[in-house]
Amino acid sequence: MSGIGAALLNSLDIGLLLFIIAVGLNIVFGVLNIINFAHGALYMLGAYLAFTLINIAGMPFWAALILAPIGVAILAVIIDRLLLRFIYSRDVADSLLLTFAILLIINESVRMIWGSGIHVVQPPDLLSGSVRLLGSSVATYSLFVIVIGLLLLAGLWYLFNRTRVGRIMRAAALDRDMAEALCINTRLVVTGVFAFGAWLAAVGGVMAAPMRALDPGMGDKIIIESFIVVVIGGLGSFPGALLGAIILGLIHGFGGRYLPEVNLLLPFVGMALVLLFKPHGIMGKGANA
Repeated sequence: MSGIGAALLNSLDIGLLLFIIAVGLNIVFGVLNIINFAHGALYMLGAYLAFTLINIAGMPFWAALILAPIGVAILAVIIDRLLLRFIYSRDVADSLLLTFAILLIINESVRMIWGSGIHVVQPPDLLSGSVRLLGSSVATYSLFVIVIGLLLLAGLWYLFNRTRVGRIMRAAALDRDMAEALCINTRLVVTGVFAFGAWLAAVGGVMAAPMRALDPGMGDKIIIESFIVVVIGGLGSFPGALLGAIILGLIHGFGGRYLPEVNLLLPFVGMALVLLFKPHGIMGKGANA
């Protein structure tokens, strides 16, 4: 039972961290209709900014958790205004090519500024221990990630379903022309949504920094997992992002413990099965067609 409990908690830890990252990718696609290949690079940038603020500037982790995502969101506004605004009305393939170019630019910039070596961020002292839970020892920081993931899940649900801002975002996603006819500033909405997606990616990066070694390729790894999440759950679906993240978390948590030899293959097998039987994802648009 202790092994199952440990695997379950590890699955929740991984799944909710993936949800924080992948839901930003899903929101950007759902509202802007672009597939943001640079999302993983923004996640990486959040982690590296946290490293700089904590290890070099001497700030506490909590300050980095606030400041690093804001910095990445500001960069996202600049990227949107200088580059992305020209391709919103064009084919999705154009957004793939442009955001892939942005990914390469950010990756090389990280190598130039921070180098190609590995960097480490220590968790804050308050979260540096471990506790006994479900018959196994669990890192306190992992429980913190789970709590933050659940809080963000609740906050996002409330944003989209109970606030005027959420209704505006959904209106812009459904029919941008109609939203403009209702005097909604869709240009501001578009920029805000892209910045919000980048903020979520950076929050995920800061949260992941004490759990994973930082290297210039970390964004490439996470964008693959994020795409697996949205393919399983359904591209553009908020509940689908949660479902896909939890499924992938379970695959990693239990596969890593009980099937370590094939654990790296299992997410791709799961994605292939979903594409075979549910091409739009489990909860994607057209999934029940």
